[in-house]
Amino acid sequence: MSTVFVTRKVHFNAAHRLHNPEKSDAWNAETFGACNNPNWHGHNYVLEVTVAGTPDPETGYVVDLGALKQVLHERVVDRMDHKNLNLEVDFLDGILPSTENVAVAIWEQLEGHLPAGRLHCVRLYETERNFVEYRGD
Repeated sequence: MSTVFVTRKVHFNAAHRLHNPEKSDAWNAETFGACNNPNWHGHNYVLEVTVAGTPDPETGYVVDLGALKQVLHERVVDRMDHKNLNLEVDFLDGILPSTENVAVAIWEQLEGHLPAGRLHCVRLYETERNFVEYRGD
């Protein structure tokens, strides 16, 4: 049977600051602009997680979307929503929280924890027009 791709969309709100402590304040300000605000700035993130697999012959599902929703909330959303990504999210400790790095970290939180199927893609929207897509190594 063919591979089918199923996507669940969730959202969370979070603050962060892009700042590389190994570089000067001037370098950080020039490189990151408004994203380097020492008082943080926030985003209304949208996360799409795609699971690939073959539909189960008994249910027709690649993955039960209710079970996937639960995993997404337990492993990602509940830990990131209304948090400061630089200070309050343990799995981002020591990581510059660019959207690219956050997408990879989310993948790592989900890989091996899905109720069925295999993780195919993490797409993280920082804004309506800017998003990152990660499909693993």
